[in-house]
Amino acid sequence: MNMKGKEMLGKGRTRSDTTPLLGKHKQQHQQPHPKNRFHSSPSACSHSISSPLFLEMAAAISSASSSPTSHCNVFLGVDVGTGSARAGLFDEEGKLLGSASSPIQIWKEGDCIEQSSTDIWHAVCSAVKAACSLAKIDGEQVKGIGFAATCSLVAVDADGSPVTVSWSGDSRRNIIVWMDHRAVKQAEKINSRNSPVLQYCGGSVSPEMQPPKLLWVKENLQESWSMVFRWMDLSDWLSYRATGDDTRSLCTTVCKWTYLGHAHMQHINEKDSRDMEACGWDDDFWEEIGLGDLVEGHHAKIGRSVAFPGHALGSGLTPTAAKARNFELGLVAGTPVGTSLIDAHAGGVGVMESLPEKENDNEAICHRMVLVCGTSTCHMAVSRDKLFIPGVWGPFWSAMIPEYWLTEGGQSATGALLDYIIESHVASPRLANHAASQKTSLFQLLNNILESMMRELQCPFIAALTEDTHVLPDFHGNRSPIADPKAKGVVFGLTLDPSEQQLARLYLAAVQAIAYGTRHIIDTLLACGGLSKNALFIQEHADIIGCPIILPRESESVLLGAAILGAVAAKKYTCLSEAMKALNAAGQVIHPSTDSRVKKYHDAKYRIFRELYQQQLSQRSIMAQALA
Repeated sequence: MNMKGKEMLGKGRTRSDTTPLLGKHKQQHQQPHPKNRFHSSPSACSHSISSPLFLEMAAAISSASSSPTSHCNVFLGVDVGTGSARAGLFDEEGKLLGSASSPIQIWKEGDCIEQSSTDIWHAVCSAVKAACSLAKIDGEQVKGIGFAATCSLVAVDADGSPVTVSWSGDSRRNIIVWMDHRAVKQAEKINSRNSPVLQYCGGSVSPEMQPPKLLWVKENLQESWSMVFRWMDLSDWLSYRATGDDTRSLCTTVCKWTYLGHAHMQHINEKDSRDMEACGWDDDFWEEIGLGDLVEGHHAKIGRSVAFPGHALGSGLTPTAAKARNFELGLVAGTPVGTSLIDAHAGGVGVMESLPEKENDNEAICHRMVLVCGTSTCHMAVSRDKLFIPGVWGPFWSAMIPEYWLTEGGQSATGALLDYIIESHVASPRLANHAASQKTSLFQLLNNILESMMRELQCPFIAALTEDTHVLPDFHGNRSPIADPKAKGVVFGLTLDPSEQQLARLYLAAVQAIAYGTRHIIDTLLACGGLSKNALFIQEHADIIGCPIILPRESESVLLGAAILGAVAAKKYTCLSEAMKALNAAGQVIHPSTDSRVKKYHDAKYRIFRELYQQQLSQRSIMAQALA
C-alpha cells in the first residue's frame, strides 16, 4: 500500500487503571504538513493486566460544563478495555464533560487469559453512574449510548448466564480475552485449509481472532461447547445486555469472525440502515474447519443479523438495564443504543476527522491513517477500493466507517511491552518510589532521566542514547506485517548495570522498537491511545515514521468514538461520517525532527531492527534441525 500523501491519524486508549504511565502533553497548535498528517490520541487499548478492588474516577470538566443542565444533548460512550471499564459523557460539540473508570478482574494462566461478563457489566454500571455524578448529568439528559470493547469472546447460555471457557471450570470465567494465545495450533489448522475467506484477513487468521478460539473450546471443553447458546464479541454482548437485541456489528463480525461484509454492498447503504440478515457467512469455511454446527439455525449462535456501526438497536435501553438500583446503569429506558465497535475502531471514529482545518472532500479520509496505541497497537486506514496486503488484516468492508474498506495492521504488545520492560528491571521499585515522591508519572520520570543523560553524555539528540541497545518488540508474537505468532522478543546490548539510567535506556530502546514496528507496517501498508499522552513516545514515532502526528483535542478518543455511535443511533446525525465531522476536533501537532542526523541514525537502527527477525528465523531453523 503506497502511503505517500497519507495523513496519519493517531489515537490511543487511556490507561485509566495505570494512569502514571502517561505524561501530559503541552497544548500547542502548529500548522501540519499539508500532505502527511498523523493523528494521535489516547485510545482504549492500553489497559494493563491488573484487578485492583477500587473504583477510580477521573473527571474532565471543561469550562463549558460549569452549568451541566444547559446541555440539551449529551452522549454516553462506554469502553471496556483489558483492565477497566470506562464511561465518558460528551456534549453536542464533542467535548468531554466527565469520565470515570472501574477496574475489571482478569485471570491469567500461561497462554490462557480470561474475564467475567458479570464482573464487566458491574464495572460498566459503576463507571457510568460515577461519570454522570462527576459531570452533574442526570439520566434524562443522555440522548444516546454507544459501546466499545476489546475483541474478546463471550460465551452465554440460553438464559444469558455465563458458560465457562476455562480449564478451571469456574463459571464466572466465560470470556476468552483478546490477547489469549491458547489457540495457536487451531489457527495453524485453519490456515492450512487456505479457505477463500482468508484473503480478507491478510491471508491467515490470528490466534487472537474468534474462529481459532471457538475451535479450541470445541476440542477441549465439550460440555461448555454444548451449553453455549450465544457466542459473542464483547462489544456486541454489551449492546445485547443493554437492549436485548442480538444484532451483531459489522465491525466485530467482519474483523474477527471472517464475516464477508461486502456481501451487503449491492443492496444496502448506511442511510437505509436496518437489521440485515446475515448473508456474509461462508458456510463452507465453518464446515471445513470442523465448526459446521455453528451454521445451524441460520447461524443463531454467531449472528443471524448484522448492522452498520451506530445503527439503533431494538427499542433502546431496556427497563432492566436502565434502572438505577443494583448493578444497572441509572439511565432512562428507551434511550437509543448504537451498534457497537471494537475499541480500537471506536478510537478511529473518535479521531479520524480531527483536522486543524476541516475538509469537504469525502475522499480525503482515504489519505489518513489512525494509530491506536495501548496495550497493543492497531494501525488503520480506509479506502473506497479493497486492498489485499499479505500479513495485514482486511480488507474489511464497513468495519469502521460504513461503506469504506478498512485495512488494519497491528502490534500485539506495545504498552504491555513497556510495562514488562520497566517492571522486570531491578531498578523498577526504586524508580516507582521516586516517581511517587515527586508526584509524577513513572514515564515522565524516565523521560526526564533521558534528558539529563543526553546533556551529561553530550549526545547530539536523545535517540542516540540507544546506539548499543536494540530491541525486537515481538514479545507476544508478530501480528503485522509478518503474521508470526511464534515470533519472540529480543533485547540486544544488555549489561550488568542495575541503575535507573540503564532502565531508562532500555525503555527508550523499547519505545523506538515499537516505532520501528510501525514503520515496518507502513513500509508494507498508519496513533491514538493512552501512549499518545507520552511526549517521548509520540516524538520518537514522528521521527522514525517521518510524518507529523496530530493529537485530537479530546484525549479520550475511544470514549468519544463510542459516544458518536449513540449520537447516530439517536438520529442527531444522518450517518456516522457526518457525526465524526461534527464531533472530532484537532489538538497539538507533533512534527518530525528536521535534524538530518536523526533520520540517518534511525535509518541505521531500523536496518538492525529488520535483521533481528531474520536472525531469529535462521536460529529457529538451526534448533529445529538439532531436535529433529
